Amino acid sequence: MPSTAAVAIPAYRQGVLLVFAAGVLWSTVGLGVRLIEDALVWQILLYRSVSLSVFLYLVIRLRSGQGVLAQVRRSGRAGVVAGLALVAAYAGGIYAIQATSVANAMLLFATAPFMAAVLGRVLLGEPVRRATLIAIGLALAGIAVMVADQSGGVTLHGSLAALASALGFAVFTVALRWGRASEMLPAVFLSGLFGIGVTLAICLWLGLPLVLSPRDGGISMGMGVFQVGAGLILYTLGSKSLPAAELALLSLAEVLLGPFWVWVFLGEAAGVNTLIGGAILLGAIAGNALSGKRRKPPLRVAP
Repeated sequence: MPSTAAVAIPAYRQGVLLVFAAGVLWSTVGLGVRLIEDALVWQILLYRSVSLSVFLYLVIRLRSGQGVLAQVRRSGRAGVVAGLALVAAYAGGIYAIQATSVANAMLLFATAPFMAAVLGRVLLGEPVRRATLIAIGLALAGIAVMVADQSGGVTLHGSLAALASALGFAVFTVALRWGRASEMLPAVFLSGLFGIGVTLAICLWLGLPLVLSPRDGGISMGMGVFQVGAGLILYTLGSKSLPAAELALLSLAEVLLGPFWVWVFLGEAAGVNTLIGGAILLGAIAGNALSGKRRKPPLRVAP
């Protein structure tokens, strides 16, 4: 019989590939938001939440053959926390991309791994290495550089929204680890339902039209399926074999590629402070990742 250690190695590698692929899909969200002409953050989120919920309902139903709502109930408190945290991450992320540059927003999203590491340690007892703590300090220094000259209210608000989004994603990551013994895809479906309720109420309260142009509506719904939905499925599946800090670190393909897509397709360049602060931040991330190369556990022969 294969040992537990031997089985864990392929599971870990599969988790790495799934989570990295999720980051690649998410990296195109900034481009999608930039292509929207008139819709505001709450309208985008409403349409995206609708398409995300429908897509995940079909995936969960086809994958399990069981009732989706019953699976949502089985995800328990971890599923509710994960769903609510994702709604916060969605809202902060889109607002940040609309209010500041994609490069600045993406680099601030990169603080999520460090937030996840701290929360994972405090709430789940997952160890945090000394190298990760040093990287947190460097990351905070990089963030300080990035926002040092942002006295304008809109840009500063965009940066704060990006940090709030990173915190929401970190809470989502830790909630996935909390509920890893059960199926957690229903938690992502639940986030879509929460998103519909919250954004619909806000749109009605603000008097925003619920009917978007075909272009804006199509892009928003496409993001729900191909970017957010597919990415969250891959990330949730990968979460079963990776600790919270590694999960969020591997998803940083989003941070690295997000500014690249808008530069290639839209010609949007990053500011000097964003580049300097981003270099410090990404240096901290890379150093933490390289220092944490996973060693293979020793193989044990089962009796």
